[in-house]
Amino acid sequence: MVRKIFISAILACALLAVSGCHHKTQNPLANIDSKQPDKALFDRAMDSMKHGHYQESRTLLDTLINTYPDSEYIARAKLGIGDAWYNEGGTAAWQQAEMQYKDFQIFFPDLPEASEAQLKVAFIHYRQMEKPDRDFAQAQRAAEEYKILISQYPQSPLLPEAKQRLREVQEVLAERQFRIAHFYYLRDNLAASQARLHSLIDSYPLYSSVDEALFELGQLYEKEAVAMRKQDKLNAATREKLTADFEREAIQAYSQVVSRYPAMPRVEDAKKRLVAMKATVPVPTAEAIATNKSEMQSRSDERFSQRMLGNFRKHPSVARASKVGDPNMADEEVRSAPAMVQSLNAQILGTPVPPPSGKIGIDTAVGKTGDPGASEAPPSSQSKEGAPPKPAPAQVNELQKPADPTATPAATQSGQSAKTDDKDDSSSKKKVKKGLRKLIPF
Repeated sequence: MVRKIFISAILACALLAVSGCHHKTQNPLANIDSKQPDKALFDRAMDSMKHGHYQESRTLLDTLINTYPDSEYIARAKLGIGDAWYNEGGTAAWQQAEMQYKDFQIFFPDLPEASEAQLKVAFIHYRQMEKPDRDFAQAQRAAEEYKILISQYPQSPLLPEAKQRLREVQEVLAERQFRIAHFYYLRDNLAASQARLHSLIDSYPLYSSVDEALFELGQLYEKEAVAMRKQDKLNAATREKLTADFEREAIQAYSQVVSRYPAMPRVEDAKKRLVAMKATVPVPTAEAIATNKSEMQSRSDERFSQRMLGNFRKHPSVARASKVGDPNMADEEVRSAPAMVQSLNAQILGTPVPPPSGKIGIDTAVGKTGDPGASEAPPSSQSKEGAPPKPAPAQVNELQKPADPTATPAATQSGQSAKTDDKDDSSSKKKVKKGLRKLIPF
């Protein structure tokens, strides 16, 4: 019996020794055919990557690059290192993959695989893209990388895939802008809402709810026109001019819904507003109708269960993104709400301040107080050119010393007595309980 146990122990030790030797790091050049060693290294690296041994695959490819710098497999080896990091996954691995792909594009810009490397760089950021109400940095990076692919590799067969991905990314970015604009609109922050809506409409014409954005912009301008018409303290000519400007912008927004997006839900509402404003209702062309119908038919609808499960997902749904049409290749045009307010104030005051690039807006303070003239300085208070500046106001948060240090002001004495009286009435002072209240423990 003891002999059997001893033999079993020896066999177990032998098996452990064999298995330990099997996992030792072997020389990458071992068992390589001397006729085509670079090809043998590359084949072994691809086989290791296929089986999920990414570190081993990168070691073999690095050995190939360093040992055979003139090999015909150098370009494929550099791309393979990026693929090994890319397939491994994770934020850190994807950062390494992006660096490898960018290096590949620098060293081999004319190879067909350069566009493939650029597509994978863009897809790295696409996979990390979050919902519209969260961080949008990855979505912006993805849009930039897809635009690079489309502009630098116009003959690449990967172009249709890149355009579709870009349309999906722009759908997420547009949804973010619309949510922010709607948030400001509901809180009567008209300038901020107006700036966001203009940026959305100009930059993302394929957005699935662009008709809603245009209709809300028209309502915003109508609200501004009504608020401006009630400013009795304004000069009549200025008031009428600004009111007409706001109404014209509202008509333009409603007309764009009818003429550019005639197949979308807000068309009938836009027509009603145009009739109410006594404006001409445009007739959309057959081409515009066909284009918008193809855009609407290309969108997918999410089922109720998918929408519910989407609340628990980190990544956004891109089902509503259009699958036809050319995505916008220009950078997003960001309107400045403060610049729009300054332009409006300049028109109200009649100062020669040039208007900003963009539509004019109305300050929220003006809309709430109803007194735009409050911001207009009286003529007597305006300083003339060359006049000395006014003295700085007194520092109210500095300790004010009495004129006579030996005397105690009456106000101080009265303040101390008031403080003493308040201390007697303080709720924190322990009060004596009487009668049955002595039984209450609090």
